[in-house]
Amino acid sequence: MSDGLTYDHKGNVNSQKAFLERYSDLVKRIAHHLMARLPASVLVDDLIQAGMIGLLEAQQNYDGSKGASFETYAGIRIRGSMLDEIRRGDWVPRSVHKNSRMINSAIRELEAKLSRDPTDKEIADYLELPLDQYYQILNDVNCGKLVGMEDLGVSDDVIATEEQADDNLPFQGVADEHFRVALVEAIKTLPEREALVLSLYYDEELNLKEIGAVIGVSESRVSQIHSQSMQRLRAKLSSWTVE
Repeated sequence: MSDGLTYDHKGNVNSQKAFLERYSDLVKRIAHHLMARLPASVLVDDLIQAGMIGLLEAQQNYDGSKGASFETYAGIRIRGSMLDEIRRGDWVPRSVHKNSRMINSAIRELEAKLSRDPTDKEIADYLELPLDQYYQILNDVNCGKLVGMEDLGVSDDVIATEEQADDNLPFQGVADEHFRVALVEAIKTLPEREALVLSLYYDEELNLKEIGAVIGVSESRVSQIHSQSMQRLRAKLSSWTVE
């Protein structure tokens, strides 16, 4: 149970002002990280405001005996609060959902037919679309819908932390061990460059521009690769996810 006080990473008591100052940078970092794949209609200040609410909730609910550090726990609650705010905005066009389902279906059918991951061109040809148009749809899906680990689960280390947190789960299905295994195995089957992009984005927390510099492609191409990899995961995990 919370004693009303706040603590730093060494367990020393902090004032509320010092607490907010210490973790405001974490809120801002997470907000700008999410903004890399959101449309201009979403304002970073709105994400930061929602994130501060998540931070305060983390302060109230954190239990150090669960084994997770406060920063790890707070990061999950901050991100979850921001995602809730985005979803409440209801700015996703129906066409984005339709195109996402169309791509997922095409990937599943091609994987069954080819017994391997289809290439971008094979998916575009199957949909009878020019490759450039297929890439544009991927960009629209990436910016118009929050297709990310937050919708599938989270990375392996965060899942382990959340399984210890029991009643503090911000994401549906995260605590399910079978889903965790399925997610980890699905990521292992992704094409190498797509798996690298996911690792750099979710594990290293680089933004799309930084990832582009690492792998030598444009920011827009990284966005396409990210969206493609998430569509593959949704197709592979279709029995776990709900459109």
